[in-house]
Amino acid sequence: MTTISKDNKVVTLINVFTVEPENQQRLVEMLVEATEKTMKNLPGFVSATIHRSADGVRVANYAQWRRCEDFEAMLKNPEATAHMKPIMEIAKFDAHLYEVVESMSVS
Repeated sequence: MTTISKDNKVVTLINVFTVEPENQQRLVEMLVEATEKTMKNLPGFVSATIHRSADGVRVANYAQWRRCEDFEAMLKNPEATAHMKPIMEIAKFDAHLYEVVESMSVS
């Protein structure tokens, strides 16, 4: 399960995909499949959470990796890149790594 905390020593990928509305659910399914079949089995993977926007044109992937090096190794992994190729054919993406600096909630 994803834990968001500044004390959780992970690197966070926030990747926002833009897609045509008719491809939004397909993209969700492709990301879930990629995560289930490949990503979660790679060294350093911690968690992934897939979100779809209410307007139908975006899908966000919030993923946690133990270290930047683990994430970078995933980008070079042939199984991972095989999943990403068809995704890039139907969606544009904006991916960046983040560090949690604060997490708040109602007590």
